Amino acid sequence: MNFEAYPFEKLNRLLEDITPNNNYKPLSLTIGEPQFETPQFILEKLQESVNLLNKYPKSSGETILRKAILKYLNNRFNLTLTNEQIIPTLGTREVLFNFPQFLLHEIDNSVMAYPNPFYQIYEGASKASNSEVIYLNLTKENHFQPTIDEKELSRCNLVVLNTPNNPTSSVMLMEELKKWVKLSQLYNFVLLNDECYIDLYLDKPIPSLLNASIEVGNSNFKNILVINSISKRSSAPGLRSGFIAGDAKILKSYMTYRTYVGCAIPLPLQYASAVAWADQKHVDIFREKYIKNFKIAEDILEIKPPLATFYIWLEVKDDIEFTTRLYKEYNLKVMPGSFLGREEQGKGFVRLALVYEEEKTREALKRIKRAL
Repeated sequence: MNFEAYPFEKLNRLLEDITPNNNYKPLSLTIGEPQFETPQFILEKLQESVNLLNKYPKSSGETILRKAILKYLNNRFNLTLTNEQIIPTLGTREVLFNFPQFLLHEIDNSVMAYPNPFYQIYEGASKASNSEVIYLNLTKENHFQPTIDEKELSRCNLVVLNTPNNPTSSVMLMEELKKWVKLSQLYNFVLLNDECYIDLYLDKPIPSLLNASIEVGNSNFKNILVINSISKRSSAPGLRSGFIAGDAKILKSYMTYRTYVGCAIPLPLQYASAVAWADQKHVDIFREKYIKNFKIAEDILEIKPPLATFYIWLEVKDDIEFTTRLYKEYNLKVMPGSFLGREEQGKGFVRLALVYEEEKTREALKRIKRAL
């Protein structure tokens, strides 16, 4: 399979021959990895559960984790789901890669659509499933909302959305989500939303695609799925705890497939992530940190904060030139937008991940202001 190099590998190649200005301490806003400490109550549960390493975990997930995820869905979205409508997963990256392969394997000339620019695992999944790709281009002109072309969508077998969005930080609210649910029913394609940033809202809670499905009368979630991860909301990417939820018929077959994949979550991680999914207070603390970071960005860069995520999609004249100059003159790494898209999408933007405490965030943004 001819996979593209990951954006971080491309960035390393771009900067490898550049000597950064050592008058500045190195900083990086490239990767969406929270730099805050994982809450103590999660670490304590992990330590308490470490003796369970002598047991094989179930592919379907332990009862304690399933109950915690169902509680989260109820508390956060007012959704009452059954066990048949969820599967705990080893984070969400593995799902985004193997679910399209499972779904599209027996479909001749399968067609998959996803946003552009994008989280690159979407592209990897399309290549691995040998699918034709339709790009849902996110542009300044369409306010970084996926463009709906019904003629193209009528050919799709799987559409992946990502809202709140990485890298553009755009958000689709209820009315837009409802349109997509209706389209999935009309044209009979599976619609999956990557909701990994949905708890990092700056003001009002953001609805799930599952909420929109209920709003349009699709209460059994036919063709509708969402995925979510503990990584961003709990500052615990190393726990590798996620889930997929929605259409029980699809998930029943997918669960059988997963028993062959062998990606069950180790038991200590399941117990630790269960207490994290069941608690919202620690998430609110992290949200406040991101809100403060965006306020700093608003003051320094004079930008309007997004509705969610911890990203700034910053427009620059030339994303490659700006990235190399910022590294050379200010010892600061950012991600060029053109590394995150195809067919010129993302060009002229850089992605900034505001994942540090206030002091480092302020210093990084001051350097960017000087470079601009």
